[in-house]
Amino acid sequence: MTRRRRSLVINGLLVVVLLGAGVAGYLVFFGSSGNAQPTAARTAAAATRDVSEVVTASGTVQSSFSAAASFGASGTVTEVNVKVGDVVTKGQQLAKLDPTQAQLQVDIAQGNLNAALDKGTGTTALLTAYRQAQLALQQAKDTLASTVLTAPGDGTITSVTGSVGQKVGSSNNTSSNTSTTTTTTTSGFVVVTDLKNLVLHANVSESDVSKLKADQAATVTVNAMQSQPVQAKVAQVDLTPTTVNNVVQYGVTLTLTEPPAGLRPGQSASVEITVAGATGVLAVPAAAVQTVNGASSVAVLENGVETRKTVEVGVRGDQYVEIKSGLTAGEEVVLPQVTTSTNQNRTGQQQGGQFPGTGGGNRNGGGFTGTGR
Repeated sequence: MTRRRRSLVINGLLVVVLLGAGVAGYLVFFGSSGNAQPTAARTAAAATRDVSEVVTASGTVQSSFSAAASFGASGTVTEVNVKVGDVVTKGQQLAKLDPTQAQLQVDIAQGNLNAALDKGTGTTALLTAYRQAQLALQQAKDTLASTVLTAPGDGTITSVTGSVGQKVGSSNNTSSNTSTTTTTTTSGFVVVTDLKNLVLHANVSESDVSKLKADQAATVTVNAMQSQPVQAKVAQVDLTPTTVNNVVQYGVTLTLTEPPAGLRPGQSASVEITVAGATGVLAVPAAAVQTVNGASSVAVLENGVETRKTVEVGVRGDQYVEIKSGLTAGEEVVLPQVTTSTNQNRTGQQQGGQFPGTGGGNRNGGGFTGTGR
């Protein structure tokens, strides 16, 4: 064999050896398959703790009382006695119309009543005319009273839309109240809003509404005041739902306990309502409990062997579940297996035309760190 042929054979053998070593190293480092490799079993001890179940929702801060007051008579505004920000009490005068025309109608109606009374009520026709005159006088007096606009309730003036000299028409209702169960914005000549007794109106899903009832404790976090959570209680749960984009929700109203200064109607907030709770009970992580067809069980690790036990559960929280029976304190329950993959992006690397180890120095790409060029 010539020297040249011996050299080619030796070089070929070296290439085979190097390729074999590379493949072996790749299999050792990345595993013989792309399947995720399970880690050791994770466990947690059953222990005594407090467990609570909460329902979360988002909502808006509202006033417990808001009313739009409008004149019940037509005329020209002669007085506006309040401005935005004034605090008023129920019945306080807010504004006034020129009463001249209304007073004239009262005088005419009074004269007609006097004439009807002089004619007597001895016949059906006379009695009818008398009663009609009485009714006309009462209506005229009501119209005269409507020339004075009064506060429909205690609160703060949040809107004044009229001014002196403005001509207004009569309204069928002198005020329009906004209750705690509606989000309709009121409007009128003057709007009175209670800024002291604020509530939160939130919407809960149809799957959670059955868990709610009056006086349940809640924590409200106003988006603009996240460092100042407010304690609250459920005051009312709507009986009829609202449906938006095929999503069914029920309104719930919560009263706020000692709301912080600066809180205003219209601010958005989130709420956590505690619907169930248990103090000082045996509990395990919620992830350890499996429920099938109403029956709950946990896997317990005993002497390195997993054994499944049926348990009776109580309060189900997001993090922990109360165990009423079936376990004792200190028993180690098995948590769901967490798997890791040493070969997360190998397919992507191969599709990119690179052999592992020749990547750009990024381990996540499946290459050996620092071997890229």
